[in-house]
Amino acid sequence: LANSQYRFSDRISSVITTLTSRIGGKLMTKSKLQFTAVGLALTLFASSGIALADDDGATTTYKFGGYAKFDAMFTEYSDFTPGGNELMRQFYWAPGVPVNGFGEADSSEDWSADFQGRETRLNFRVDHKTAGGNSVTAFVEMDFFTDPDGNEVVSNSYSPRLRHAFIKYDKWTFGQTWSTFQDVAALPEALDFVGPAESTTFIRQAMIRYTSGPFEIAVENPEEWMSGNYTARGYSTMPDLIGRYTFSMDGGSYIKVAGLLRNIKTEETDGGSHLDETAWGISVSTKINIGYGDLRAMVTHGDGVGRYIGLGFVRDGYTYDTVLGDDTVVSSFDTAEATAAFVAYRFNWSDKWRSNIMYGMTSIDYDDNLRAGQLGLNDEGSSFHFNVIHSILPKLDIGAEIIWGERVQMDTFFNDIVGAEVPTKVDGDFTRFMLSAKYAF
Repeated sequence: LANSQYRFSDRISSVITTLTSRIGGKLMTKSKLQFTAVGLALTLFASSGIALADDDGATTTYKFGGYAKFDAMFTEYSDFTPGGNELMRQFYWAPGVPVNGFGEADSSEDWSADFQGRETRLNFRVDHKTAGGNSVTAFVEMDFFTDPDGNEVVSNSYSPRLRHAFIKYDKWTFGQTWSTFQDVAALPEALDFVGPAESTTFIRQAMIRYTSGPFEIAVENPEEWMSGNYTARGYSTMPDLIGRYTFSMDGGSYIKVAGLLRNIKTEETDGGSHLDETAWGISVSTKINIGYGDLRAMVTHGDGVGRYIGLGFVRDGYTYDTVLGDDTVVSSFDTAEATAAFVAYRFNWSDKWRSNIMYGMTSIDYDDNLRAGQLGLNDEGSSFHFNVIHSILPKLDIGAEIIWGERVQMDTFFNDIVGAEVPTKVDGDFTRFMLSAKYAF
């Protein structure tokens, strides 16, 4: 393979040298010319997806892919407008829907406009097939979301962020990719980055996964997403254990069932110990081809399932200290129980026009609503989306989408009648109109 690359680059170098000598100018030094030739050869391999054969019969394929995407978003917020670089200005981020506290007046805001190309995505893939039939795949992908380092004053420059970086060897996967608890194929087709962000499982992380037919089992990176007195992350010592089974049906339809078992461990408390709880979750998802379209749905429930739902919308739980009569401090940890679901339908009007309609909701239960209110934890979230997409060319789409979303947050106020602080709820919503253009390559 290496010899094939250099032989090809040598031929390119020979052609370029002949052309430049005929022109009569020294456009490049010999070393720069050779470097350019090698780079050009590798670029040609990557962009064309060429497969090369080794002498022993093995083949390797290089492929460069991704898409360029433009979004224009016009948004009205019920309470206040987020800052220009906040995630809610990049895509529908359920935890970021603005909500004023109890008793705070809602501000009257005009519509905000955001133009961006941050969802643009680049990836590189290498597939190697040995003469003996083993397969190895390496995949790396990035986009330009979430990083607040750029600004819109002059150049709109934003740093790339890592999405995927994994290796597959036959039935094994090593590296960072979509969690086994998440069913990517069930995600609705939305112009927005995610769609019903409050209600879908959505997480990428490092893992070791084994796949055997319809069954998958994985150990994945543990992490905490807590609120309260002890919120530092990175103390869990046991990886998250996830299993998933796919029930295939006729016509490409399927049902997937995934289960999650994890141990959540907090930082050291004032008493010198770590709090920990066993948490679990189950998710059922489906994609059913119906007539001129397909139905997609997902239902997820769990106690301590937390960070696996809603891009951070659901906390794993909360910690607090209780002072006893003898001034002894007792630290406690309560997990949050959550239920999330979405349903979506895609209808193909023709071979060039299609629409998607989707609705999602999440509800969270706490052992102590007063503490949840004091911490300002999320209580409910929901969203509605509808879009129309036109395929101008096989890989060139334009479309329009309307989104409405709401976030309900726990809060407290002092009740003069009972003479104590009591829990309550506050909410905020937004309406967004999007125009998008996307070209995949």
